Amino acid sequence: MARLVALLRAVNVGGTGKLPMAELVAMCEAEGFTGVRTYIASGNVVFDCDTTPARARAALERRLLAHAGRPVGVQVRTAAEMAAVLAANPFPDQPGNRTVAIFLDAAPPAGALQAVRNQRDERLALGRREIYVAYGAGMADSKLLIPAAAAGTARNMNTVARLAAMAQAG
Repeated sequence: MARLVALLRAVNVGGTGKLPMAELVAMCEAEGFTGVRTYIASGNVVFDCDTTPARARAALERRLLAHAGRPVGVQVRTAAEMAAVLAANPFPDQPGNRTVAIFLDAAPPAGALQAVRNQRDERLALGRREIYVAYGAGMADSKLLIPAAAAGTARNMNTVARLAAMAQAG
């Protein structure tokens, strides 16, 4: 049994992609996932399954397409990978609510940071399959554009820490 964390893109954010977490739990359970738990109403779910992260992702994306009528991006990480994302945070001195990990399908491309536009006081760093951003003055007024992150989904470090703990807990 593997414990996985799934991160849905653009769910319950700014009034788009409404998905009650009870429905997300039901979708996961219908796929045979067990121990399903969500965290805050923005598309974070931890579960156990007998399949690979890639197959779990495909199953969730299929269910979400049927539910939403449009593709919903899903990033899946193992419990160990979530703990590694937290441990690799290059900005541990910054507030957790102002520092994010943007989860990607693959390693960020070479030149990802050079393609960033409208950077002010934000600090960026590349991870294994993440781009980390510390928003100095906060995200609300930031105009930062990260082309390499367009298909990713961001979680602040407080959320990453909570999901990592949930995934380790059992």
